[in-house]
Amino acid sequence: MDFVAIDVETANADAASICQIGIVAFENGSVKESWQSLVNPEDYFDGVNISIHGIDQDAVKRAPTFPGIYESVRNWLAGSIVACHTPFDRVAVVRVAEKYGLEQVACAWLDTARVARRAWPQFSKRGYGLANVARQLGISFVAHNAEEDARAAGELLVHAMKETGMAISEWQERVREPISPSRTSKGTNIATGGNPEGDLYGETVVFTGALTIPRRLAAQIAAEAGCKVLDSVGESTTLLVVGDQDIRRLAGHEKSSKHRKAEGLIARGQTIRILGESDFTRLVGLQDSPQ
Repeated sequence: MDFVAIDVETANADAASICQIGIVAFENGSVKESWQSLVNPEDYFDGVNISIHGIDQDAVKRAPTFPGIYESVRNWLAGSIVACHTPFDRVAVVRVAEKYGLEQVACAWLDTARVARRAWPQFSKRGYGLANVARQLGISFVAHNAEEDARAAGELLVHAMKETGMAISEWQERVREPISPSRTSKGTNIATGGNPEGDLYGETVVFTGALTIPRRLAAQIAAEAGCKVLDSVGESTTLLVVGDQDIRRLAGHEKSSKHRKAEGLIARGQTIRILGESDFTRLVGLQDSPQ
């Protein structure tokens, strides 16, 4: 039951724009120690991200850049089982290392969202977001604080091990298997919600901006990852994928109508994650190798 859990917050839709990182070490199923740091992403802060985590340019003015904390991060993660809730944090760590030309940390990643979907039937198709699962399990934490989110993900994993009697090594294997061992695949369907075994099953995605691949292909990739794909942003939207050049253009000040509508819904309390096409491509590319 020894592992570390990690969570990051980002300054904008680029996963590499990490502005806060939190890591919590678990030993024998209990928190042993933890570490958190603000990070200067050397990038702009989008207002919607600030509204979620409360971190802005002034907060990181004297904070180290990621290369400045890289050795600390590597010391925490190297050779360990690293838990994070959904692959987004893993993508961010991979992307920020690429951004600065740093060596990728050798560790074994374990997605606690995949664990939750297999440990408890009520979370197999929906409702497996960290806040909801934590509430159901009686885990108290402050959302969108990296250290707190990491601790909650770690405690979720501990609950799963205790309730199922499966060791963490067994969970490393179990997350590679179908949610229901008896399930037979019937393919993916964009309209009905995509592949039920995909990492992103339960997500509803909308694409906006100029993509590097045809929109139809992007939709099929999303469906294979489990997403329901829609043409317009609405109350069911949970994920907005923005063309990379649209994120970079004018440091985010020029946005599509879909992008602006998504931000308006976020401001009213709807949970929507906004990320770039490259990050989304990396995200769905990881779904078949959660370790």
